[in-house]
Amino acid sequence: MTLPVTIILYIILASLVVFFSIKLADYVDLIDKKSDLSGAFIGGVVLAAVTSLPELFTSVSSVVFLKKPDLVMGNILGSNLFNECILAFLMVIWGRAFAKSVVGKSHTKTTLISLFLFVMMFLATYVGIDFSLLNISVYTAIIFITYAVSIKAMAGDTAENDEECTSTLTMKQIIIRFIIMAILLVTASILVTFVTDELAAKLNLGATVAGALFLGIATSLPELTSSITLAKKGNFNATVGNIMGSGMFNFTILGLADLLHRGGSIYASEGSKMLVLFGTIATILVTGTLLLKGKNKDNTKLSLVYRLSGLAILACYVLFIVLS
Repeated sequence: MTLPVTIILYIILASLVVFFSIKLADYVDLIDKKSDLSGAFIGGVVLAAVTSLPELFTSVSSVVFLKKPDLVMGNILGSNLFNECILAFLMVIWGRAFAKSVVGKSHTKTTLISLFLFVMMFLATYVGIDFSLLNISVYTAIIFITYAVSIKAMAGDTAENDEECTSTLTMKQIIIRFIIMAILLVTASILVTFVTDELAAKLNLGATVAGALFLGIATSLPELTSSITLAKKGNFNATVGNIMGSGMFNFTILGLADLLHRGGSIYASEGSKMLVLFGTIATILVTGTLLLKGKNKDNTKLSLVYRLSGLAILACYVLFIVLS
């Protein structure tokens, strides 16, 4: 394929990912309103897992078929940084609404765990600390354990969405539509992987940079579109859960990719240093924001603080692009 055709195909597939993600967000909001499940669990586990399916399938494809683990590191860490920029964007645009919203305490715990995992990535890439037990990296084992802990925290969260549901769809109809959209989203995401690899080759980009820019952004479009959709509905609990829960799920994908990779640990990636650095800084800012939010559940006077925090997180992504 020529470069223009490849770019057009990339845009078409990315557009399909956006459409399917919007529909998924609509159905998740309905499930939140119609079921007795915790809103934090629905956003942080159910929606987060589905919107992270692109990262899952693209990462597995990158390791198994393309044999490019650096593409996985760029994809996952780039997606996590981009996801936090989504939250930052929402805080900048809807600062007052975010200040007035109810956000579950479990999201702060999830963010703290995510920060801990970023610190581990820092040790692997900058310090070179990495060792294996039974041919499994210790980081992989820690990732799976911490994800289980975050799921337990979100399942027990008490912050709920009290809005009345006006939809005439039954729960069974909603779930069927949700599953169909998820399958279509996965299909489009797998195709994006191969188109991104083609773009990287034609533009002479490194695997990590291509993964962070083209693949990381494309696979983060579900989080972007679903989060904006939920924010417009005022459901910031599910929004934050989706973004931070997706980040945690992404780390488990990194662990899975490490298990599937036969060439040693994937964590000590030289090309991921900038992503790890700015991802860690952005996660610290998100953690501080959610801690402040937890102590001030409904204080519109803090909307400016949230907006400034959002701008600082967005600056991390800009600096990553410039310095890369």
